Amino acid sequence: MEYTIRFLIGGVVVSAFALLGDLLRPKSFAGLFGAAPSVALATLSLTLLKEGGQYAALEGRSMIIGSAALAAYSFLVCQLLIRFRATALTATSVAVIAWFAVAFGLRYLLLDS
Repeated sequence: MEYTIRFLIGGVVVSAFALLGDLLRPKSFAGLFGAAPSVALATLSLTLLKEGGQYAALEGRSMIIGSAALAAYSFLVCQLLIRFRATALTATSVAVIAWFAVAFGLRYLLLDS
């Protein structure tokens, strides 16, 4: 039953975000809006129903930390590829260190204090 609910919530939200992405320019936003937000919202909805608000809030904060780490990683990969003409393997290998540093640093600052 949980998978059915997740499937339905995810499908509705993916459709809504895909519509939003289709209305915006550039069209590359469609993929961005169509994937991650729907999975996160479906997971948070099910977590809220199953585990309660306190646990869902902690999961939501963890998702925000993860997205900040991903943003730092993506920014660094772009900079390494465009400005420094690094290869994709080099850029992603170096940037993954920044991803972990941001993720664990924010976790320590926000959740362990």
